[in-house]
Amino acid sequence: MLKKVISTNKAPLPIGPYSQAISTPQNLLFVSGQIGINPKNGEMVKNGIADETKHALENLKAILEGAGSSLDNVVKTTIFLLNMEDFEQMNEVYSQYFQNDPPARSTVQVTALPKGASVEIEAIAFV
Repeated sequence: MLKKVISTNKAPLPIGPYSQAISTPQNLLFVSGQIGINPKNGEMVKNGIADETKHALENLKAILEGAGSSLDNVVKTTIFLLNMEDFEQMNEVYSQYFQNDPPARSTVQVTALPKGASVEIEAIAFV
């Protein structure tokens, strides 16, 4: 087996033809970008960038845990922001999830994100 599809009902189901995450025989885990969707009702949260970031990170955390990993095992994240002016608020929430030895990270501004999201976060971790 070259790859294994990871899926958990504790995070939003994919909204397109992709997997929540893929693990490899080398114990690497590639987690698809997560946005601020409430997994209980499938709706986007609408309380601003801080709440969206929190929900995106909670969804990321749920997928990591579903694969037998954790936020502590994340080695790289990529953050896509609709508006770079939201960087400070996003970063404040993000820092609460990665307090010790934070992963490498890139943050880029984009023109649009799925479902009208303001932030999307993807990760690479080990299992």
